[in-house]
Order: sequence, then C-alpha cells, then structure tokens
Amino acid sequence: MELSVLLLLSLLLGLLSLLIRGHSKACGHLPPGPRPLPILGNLLQMDRRGLLNSFLRLREKYGDVFTVYLGPRPVVMLCGTEAIREALVDQAEAFSGRGTVAVVEPIVQGYGVIFANGERWKALRRFSLATMRDFGMGKRSVEERIQEEAQCLVEELRKSQGAPLDPTFLFQCITSNIICSIVFGERFDYKDQQFLRLLDLFYQTFALISSFSSQMFELFSDFLKYFPGSHRQIFKNMQEVLTYIGHSVDKHRATLDPSVPRDFIDTYLLRMEKETSSRHTEFHHQNLIISVLSLFFAGTETSSTTLRYGFLILLKYPHVAEKVQKEIEQVIVIQEIQRFSDLLPIGVPHKVTKNTLFRGYLLPKNTEVYPLLSSALHDPHYFEKPDTFYPDHFLDANGALKKNEAFMPFSIGKRICLGEGIARNELFLFFTTILQNFSVASPVAPKDIDLTPKESGVGRIPPTYQISFLPL
Repeated sequence: MELSVLLLLSLLLGLLSLLIRGHSKACGHLPPGPRPLPILGNLLQMDRRGLLNSFLRLREKYGDVFTVYLGPRPVVMLCGTEAIREALVDQAEAFSGRGTVAVVEPIVQGYGVIFANGERWKALRRFSLATMRDFGMGKRSVEERIQEEAQCLVEELRKSQGAPLDPTFLFQCITSNIICSIVFGERFDYKDQQFLRLLDLFYQTFALISSFSSQMFELFSDFLKYFPGSHRQIFKNMQEVLTYIGHSVDKHRATLDPSVPRDFIDTYLLRMEKETSSRHTEFHHQNLIISVLSLFFAGTETSSTTLRYGFLILLKYPHVAEKVQKEIEQVIVIQEIQRFSDLLPIGVPHKVTKNTLFRGYLLPKNTEVYPLLSSALHDPHYFEKPDTFYPDHFLDANGALKKNEAFMPFSIGKRICLGEGIARNELFLFFTTILQNFSVASPVAPKDIDLTPKESGVGRIPPTYQISFLPL
C-alpha cells in the first residue's frame, strides 16, 4: 500500500515537472528571478512584512527588471524611474493592459473603466474622460465645487472648538462629495447615515485590500477562495455598495430628462439607449454599475487617504505646516506629501497586450507586470533624501518649483489615474483652505508621532490619530 502511494506521488510530481517545463517554454524569454517551486512559486522568497518588501529585496539581487512567480503565475516587476517610464510611456500601447487584483476580481469581473481591457477599456475611458470633463473636470466649475466643499468643512471644523478628533470620515466626506457631484449629481451632508455607511465600507475595504492576508490571497487565490478570509468580507462590503448604486441608477432612469443630463449616470443611460441596437456595445448595465463603483471608490479613498497621511506628517513636522499657512511652498509641500505617503506602492497591475520585447526579454501576450511606483517615488537618483520627508526635493537652484520625472503618484502612461486633475485640485485647495483657517495640533509630541502605515500592500493605510484644528 505504501509503495503504491509513493509511486502515485512520484507520477504526480513528474507530471507537475513536465507541466512547469512546458509552461516555462511557453513563457518566451522572461527576465531572471528566483527559481520557483511547483505550485508554490516563489513563496519561500516572500518577506513576512509583505509583497513590497519582498520585491524590493529581490531587486537588490536581480536588478530593475525581474520575474517573480506569485503562486503558479509569473509576474514581471519594474523597478526604478527609468524602467517604469520605458515600459509605460515609451511602449505605452504594449503595456496598457490591466492585470488583476485577486481580491476584487470576483466583484469587477473585468468590467468597468478601471479594470476593463481591450476595446471595452478604450470605449469606457474615452466616454468617462469626456463626460467628467462635461461635468466640470478640468474646468473652473469643479474648482468652485471644491472651494465650496472646503468652506463646508471649515464650518464643520469650527464646531469642534479645537477638541481632538479623528479626521478620517470628514476627509472622506469632502473628497467623496466631489466625485459624487459628478457621478450622482448630488453632495451629501456630513451627518447623512447612509453616506457615512458607504464611506465606512470603503475605508474597511481599502484596509482589507492592503492587508497581509489579501497579499497572500494574491498568490493562491484559486485555492484560498474556498476558505474564509478577507476576500469574503471585501466581496460582502462591495455588494452592499453595488446595491446602493443599483438603486441610484434605477432612480436616475425613472427621472431621466434626455434634454438635460444631470451627471455621469444620466449621460451613460442616454448612451445605452443610443446603442440599444448594437450587438457589441460596451454601454450596458454591468459596465455602468462597475464604472460607477470604480469612480466612487477611487475618487473617495485616494485623495482622503492622502489628506489623512498629509496632516499626520504636518503634525510631525509643524514648521512645514507654518510654511503652507504663510503661502510659502504650498505646491511643493503637497507634492512631497504625495511622494512620501506613497499611497499605491506596488501600483495597479498591468499586463502586456501583445508579445513584447523589453530590455532584451520577450514578454508573451497577457504577461502581468507590476510597476513598483514606490521604487520611483523613493528613487535616490531623483530624490536627495528618498526616505525622508523633505519638501526641497521639488525646489530648483533658484527656489522655484521643479518638475521631477520620478514623481508619479498617479502612475503614468495610458493607464494614468482618470481623476488626476480632480485629485490635484482637491489636495491643493483642501490643504491650503484648512491651513489658512486653522493651526493644527496633536495630543502627542511631534517626536513621538509614528508615520508607519498600519497596512501596506496594494495601498498604504496611515495609522489612526487625533488632531485638533485651532481657529486662527
């Protein structure tokens, strides 16, 4: 009996070995990397502190372009400013595919403007950019909306009378209201319970997506999906948000006036009606729902998390906050906050859309690629003190703002963040409006403030903290 089991195991291992050899031959000529184990891939090379630390450590041995097996699948890592720019800008079309994030794939399923590929992505991105522009992105009207929202926040902060508070939900409210005004055609009161529930779901979900358990899920999702874990909570959270979006779409459909579209949803519904007879249209209900979810989530969490990290940094470096209050180095400080907070360190995964020659290696069509944005934002060739908060990184010899090729917090190339313009305006106007009306203080001494993120995976989640807004 024991001999039979041994023979069976030997046969299975032999078949696995043949499969892996065949798979590696089908992989073209991938960049070098640590030797993978059958099924497990490079699990033994993974650092307990998470994927980013693992990748950066492997970079020291294999250079700026290397291959890591996340479980059974090969992923090419791009590190440093030059490698990322060569791929995402110089070969923009080839690297414009979207890879998967395993914990959100069951929700998005390749639909929506952020996670779609091919003609679906191109059609949705063209439509989304044009529609968001029509409803204020890149025009003065969106700046006015941000300024109005900033004033609402100022009034709310005055009510606190300088008492310490956790700024998480207030920062979510103000950034979410900007994208909500474009997508849903309305803003919400800061005490609206349904609105606060949605924001809480986003906050929980972004933390879960960035957790260590989600990073492990990325390696073995085909197996782990059958067991309890963060992936199930993420799915449950997003289903609740999707239910809300579905109800909102139904209300829009019932009150739609074709002559006066109110927002993104109205405009999309009109496009759906226009293309009803087209068999291959991408303007259908599923793409609408997931596009709205993508814009709502990204438009809320990215800017609000940057604000949250930014004010924690200013509490640790109070002399920098004083410079912003005096209107000195405002843009420079905000750019350094974006660089230092490093919100999406691994970047959202890409994949190549065709067989692609890159730096002497052949990447077969659909090979996943991770542009490690953190390695650009901390590139010592471009930043004098890459691991230190140092606003002078963005000053030239004459003390003026300088452009830096390594500054890519919104990514670069064809998949650059859809709402980059809105986010830049939000960060500038919210930071400056708050600091023109309040000084900030912490119950903790600056030297004791810890900037270490509480989660660092797909995103970096700042620790929770208390802050006082003291009227000037």
